[in-house]
Amino acid sequence: MTASIQKMDDQVIVEFERDFPVEIDLVWRMLAENQYLQKWFADLEIETLEEGGKILFDMKNGTFEEMTITSLSVPNVLEYTWGIDLVRFDVTPSKTGTHLIFKETISKVTDHTPKDITGWHICLDVIDAILSNEELPDTQFRYNELYPMYEEKFAELTGK
Repeated sequence: MTASIQKMDDQVIVEFERDFPVEIDLVWRMLAENQYLQKWFADLEIETLEEGGKILFDMKNGTFEEMTITSLSVPNVLEYTWGIDLVRFDVTPSKTGTHLIFKETISKVTDHTPKDITGWHICLDVIDAILSNEELPDTQFRYNELYPMYEEKFAELTGK
């Protein structure tokens, strides 16, 4: 499912919803335990899983960007800074397994924003494939397929 993108005051809210055919604990592990997190976002590592704790983003140049966990409620909420923005995962049980809402609150849309949102879309596709025991998607193919759509959505939103 593609993201809903809405402008609210001086921010942009991007939201994805996904349903997974597994119990909430397994979805939570995908988000909050490094051995699972590495399967869908190899550049992230949770240093300390607690409010105020750190998540490290490997910049692939010998440096790490530190992100701060701003809200945590195991196994339902994980929210952390993403640069000057916020990302949030809300996880709840559903009749068919687990419902996930991913939300990014964007302070400033840049040329890089559609790339980030395309990346999050692909990450959620990978999580879905892992949890469904399906073949992992070709991430480059998915990027080439999705990026033009998100680029257009953000161009419409910003008028650029």
